[in-house]
Amino acid sequence: MFDIISDWGSCVSPEGVATLSCIPVVLQNIINALIVIAGIVSVFMIIYAGYKYVMSEGDPEKISSARKTLVYALAGLIFIFLSFFFLNAISQITGVGQLAPR
Repeated sequence: MFDIISDWGSCVSPEGVATLSCIPVVLQNIINALIVIAGIVSVFMIIYAGYKYVMSEGDPEKISSARKTLVYALAGLIFIFLSFFFLNAISQITGVGQLAPR
């Protein structure tokens, strides 16, 4: 998990003082962490939707609720993948490699 955190050494001066070049590093670390956390939450929501579906006992209302949960969780997962794709595309187009999650 700690592989998502980028190197801080490039933005800290030899005296140990943070410089303005730390801003892209901080943003990259935040983006990387949020994408990982959102992916984990999406997977747990998909598992929860499956649990709701199994425990619905044939009740159409509960089945509908489980199906909605699954659709929203899958939509969230697709949104995460699209955000990863768009961040990579923007970083390639603009030449700012710091925005792209690793």
